[in-house]
Amino acid sequence: MYKLLKTEGMAKRGQLETVHGTVQTPVFMNVGTAAAIKGAVSTEDLNNIKCQVELSNTYHLHLRPGDKTIKQLGGLHKFMVWDKPILTDSGGFQVFSLATLRNIKEEGVYFNSHIDGRKIFMGPEESMTIQSNLGSTIAMAFDECPPALSDRKYMSASVERTTRWLERCILKLKELNSEEDTVNKDQLLFGINQGGIYKDIRIDHAKRISEFDLPGYAIGGLAVGESHEQMYETIESVVPYLPKDKPTYLMGVGTPANILEAVERGVDFFDCVLPARNGRHANVYTNKGKLNLNNAKYELDDTPIATDCNCPTCRRYTKAYIRHLFKAKEMLAMRLCVIHNLYYFNNMMEEIRNAIDEGKFAQYKRMRLEGFMENDKK
Repeated sequence: MYKLLKTEGMAKRGQLETVHGTVQTPVFMNVGTAAAIKGAVSTEDLNNIKCQVELSNTYHLHLRPGDKTIKQLGGLHKFMVWDKPILTDSGGFQVFSLATLRNIKEEGVYFNSHIDGRKIFMGPEESMTIQSNLGSTIAMAFDECPPALSDRKYMSASVERTTRWLERCILKLKELNSEEDTVNKDQLLFGINQGGIYKDIRIDHAKRISEFDLPGYAIGGLAVGESHEQMYETIESVVPYLPKDKPTYLMGVGTPANILEAVERGVDFFDCVLPARNGRHANVYTNKGKLNLNNAKYELDDTPIATDCNCPTCRRYTKAYIRHLFKAKEMLAMRLCVIHNLYYFNNMMEEIRNAIDEGKFAQYKRMRLEGFMENDKK
């Protein structure tokens, strides 16, 4: 159950109670695609860097090791040794972005695995079954993910199909949650709003899916080719038509600046691969913008990544040492930077929550954005 605790303008401060614990929002979900955070980061590490929710991928886990295997081993929480909430995305985005030779039909999508080329079919019922086998806290509805800049005719037909698929997801998950051997009988389902950058299609779809009275709603199909301004305008137009008393999740977004802008527009769930991906390439986040630790100027820098950061990396290691690790191609370099970046994002969300609690979010947002811009000018 979601409880709205405080608002500041459109910004929401809430909490979502789940069978695996309470999530304080706004929240950033740490992406562990194949049941692991890339960069040799364990679930024990996640506990130490303020992670509230881990996100895993239905498509990838279905292909390897197989969702039935994970169910036999007691579900995803037991498999990856994590007792807090897990959100699994539906696999839809990966089917449309990774798979080759896709064939979209009303029943679902036929595609070839990007791993070994074998033919696979996934539709609403299959996605729900896979996610039920995984036993995640929150399952995402199976949707079509057209490019944000698709033409209006295609986008309209795609959104209609996504709505029909949502109805099938609801029926299937209800059935699965009632079965005796289901891993998590309290699995929640979030619906997904689509429509690209067509505001009228987005709004109509938001109104339609809100009628299903689901535990939460996501805004999908953004950060996939449109400009930041188009993304912000789309969020601004659609959020008022999604239930205010339910969590709103902006899928696959984004940078610290993206998150601040979206929180201001009423979003309270986020996920993105950027902090881990950038960390693996020596790019680290700070309140003064992003740093590239491969730069020669850090060769003799005996200070931490950020002097105002309390993450396990910054408490012990210097930029000079981490730069050396990258140059020596030591895995520890990636691990230390990913830990720092995820802590940075999780800690920023905590600061955002505190700012909304105190009625100071607008001030906090301005301070953070000015800090990022200051670094860009250097």
